[in-house]
Amino acid sequence: MTVDQRILVERARGGDHDAFATLVHASIARLDAAARLILRDAELARDAVQETLMRAWRDLPGLRDPERFDAWLHRLMTHACIDAARRRRRQVLEIELSPDDGPFVNDPAGLVADRDLLDRALARLQPEARALVVLHHYLGLSLPEAADVLGIQLGTAKSRLSRTLDAIRANVEVAPTTPRAEMARRYS
Repeated sequence: MTVDQRILVERARGGDHDAFATLVHASIARLDAAARLILRDAELARDAVQETLMRAWRDLPGLRDPERFDAWLHRLMTHACIDAARRRRRQVLEIELSPDDGPFVNDPAGLVADRDLLDRALARLQPEARALVVLHHYLGLSLPEAADVLGIQLGTAKSRLSRTLDAIRANVEVAPTTPRAEMARRYS
């Protein structure tokens, strides 16, 4: 954390709206993207981010360590997403993908097929497992940081991530009629 960011946190804790706006402005795009990946619904993700920012403003005076502001904000976002997912558990959710979500590939049909396959594998996961995958693989948090954000032990995070990745691999391998597999069979 930079000295300027620490000063902003201190000012925001004292009720400075502009300081708080400056702090969250740098994080809002990443919070929204992570919430979309966890919840798989753009509107629900926006609501979760808004809930996160409201909780952050309300609870900021109680933040004990200004150095941990970013981790604290991620924790609030993750819990808001999990709460939202639990409230809407039975609703079918869809993920909105943009061209900036992955590396450029010369095979657009293959890219769409891969995204669809991954989306279906992620859809089968519980929100807590999806949150761990997003925090670790999308936001780039280390496993100890992701465990801290989720409020679980490091060993629990390691085993949960291992089981989750095994489940994703199994779902991907079991899908014999993916568009890419069909194309490969058709054109080989």
